[in-house]
Amino acid sequence: MIHSTEFSTIPIDHLFKLIDTEYNEWQEIFGIPEELFFVPEKNTSIGMKIFGHPMYTPIGVAAGPHSQMAQNIIASWLCGASYIELKTIQTLDELNVSKPCIDMQDEGYNCEWSQELRIHESFEEYLKAWIIIHLLQHKFGQKKGGFVFNMSVGYNYEGILKENVQWFLSNMSDCSETKEKFIGLLKPFYPAINQLDIPDCISDNITLSTMHGCPPDEIEKIGHYLMKEKHLHTYVKLNPTLLGKDKLREILNKKLGFKNDIPDLAFEHDLK
Repeated sequence: MIHSTEFSTIPIDHLFKLIDTEYNEWQEIFGIPEELFFVPEKNTSIGMKIFGHPMYTPIGVAAGPHSQMAQNIIASWLCGASYIELKTIQTLDELNVSKPCIDMQDEGYNCEWSQELRIHESFEEYLKAWIIIHLLQHKFGQKKGGFVFNMSVGYNYEGILKENVQWFLSNMSDCSETKEKFIGLLKPFYPAINQLDIPDCISDNITLSTMHGCPPDEIEKIGHYLMKEKHLHTYVKLNPTLLGKDKLREILNKKLGFKNDIPDLAFEHDLK
């Protein structure tokens, strides 16, 4: 199979027209039939919260290329995802790395540092999904909310302080300017959008993704910065080597049967 090395974004008005046409004509969205849509009022009541935000279900999607595109985020929400970890962004958004960055055949390989979109494009994809999900809740007669967008940022302290990452964090906290522009594009196709109260804050929480071997003091420094300076609810994502060499080798080689040899060097700079 030949994989494209480029991601192409869809303007929000075009994206909604595709969604609306498919639903009205075939009662499906992105090939997902309506009978498979998660319907909160029928299936469950809001019985859990995270960071003070209600969620309908305790399931969602992890950060990856799939959670970078608006249509994929919307599709995951349609199927019941309430917690959506958005694709990790980083300051180096024009790197040329091997694609696909995650390849699953008989083994799984993850190429770090991937960034398929520029940072401003990532923000716009997340905002498109944010707006359209609220719009679909209104269209389907559902209560507002019940889902959480979780930002993901990497990969070191220096990069997080760069201007483009700071711009991203600021706009995820207050998307009002671009939101009004997008709402204006959607109004001809869904006039009732002016009645919707779509929050300006897309996300007030974040997951820190660090490089393999990131020094412990730097992880602490970044975490402190995100919590104290940016006032974000913060998770720290731990790389597998942080399990320690004995535990990791037990899982990889003994339990799963892989023959891969993980050298001691891979563990030297990790948290102890």
